[in-house]
Amino acid sequence: MKLFSFFKNAEKTGLDSIVGSEEIVDGVNQSVNTDEVETTLSLHPEWDVPQEQDYVFRFLSNELEPLKPNQISLSGIDIDVEPANGSWLVKAFFRSSLDQQISVGSVELLVLDEDGKTLASDEFDLKELGDIPARSARPWVFVFTKDNIFSEQPPSENWKLAFNVQSMVPHKLELEQAWEDGLTDEQKVELSKVVEGLPKLKPREVNISGFQVKSQDNGSIAASIFIRNGHSKQINIENLPLELIDAAGDLVAQGSFSLDSLSVKANTSKPWTFIYPKEMIQKEEPDFSRWTVRVPQQNA
Repeated sequence: MKLFSFFKNAEKTGLDSIVGSEEIVDGVNQSVNTDEVETTLSLHPEWDVPQEQDYVFRFLSNELEPLKPNQISLSGIDIDVEPANGSWLVKAFFRSSLDQQISVGSVELLVLDEDGKTLASDEFDLKELGDIPARSARPWVFVFTKDNIFSEQPPSENWKLAFNVQSMVPHKLELEQAWEDGLTDEQKVELSKVVEGLPKLKPREVNISGFQVKSQDNGSIAASIFIRNGHSKQINIENLPLELIDAAGDLVAQGSFSLDSLSVKANTSKPWTFIYPKEMIQKEEPDFSRWTVRVPQQNA
């Protein structure tokens, strides 16, 4: 367990962010009860909490609004800035109104201001919170490092710590209609397997990964790649410069491709084929036993 800066006071500046339990946890029994649910304080079993701190936790817990059945909530308390490195220490209660114990895995969390603008985002393994008992509220400190903060200062009031539910959806293949119509079911399955086998993207990471290259009869080269989107929102690409590198590390071809606003949905990989005509090719008889495509580095 990480070291934590315990809650120092009983002032609550954040709001609640609530989702249905089915969006976060698989295989739980949904309650048919319609009564509101009061959650009780649950401290991590490894925490040794002084009496004064325990009082603050219990006071804050008692002030929380009831939940409806089958809900999970992040109830924001306050945010401190770590002077040594600029990280935000976001203090909140993880709350569950379920009638059973749950455990949650990795999910992207967002700090939102009162207008819904994202001020920080990072991925957290919520297994660190331990098992969350039924109908409970567990205090925690979520550390957002400076690289994942997009604001000069943390919000002072009416902010939320929210789940990016889309980040929990398995990364999947997305096909343009032309690919959908042109591929057999077996080919689609094979492409999906390739996507599943690629390294997991970090939150907001976008990269490219080649999967097929062929020299054409007319002297051109066709390189097929996946454009991989780790963002929680759709991205649009209008122009993409690409270099084709062979097994020897030599530059085989380079060019800039106009894509007319190619869109890639959130948390998906889209295949696309780029044709390098003869005039873009710089190496004859390349070795494609291994190869890669990359966006060229900008000159300093």
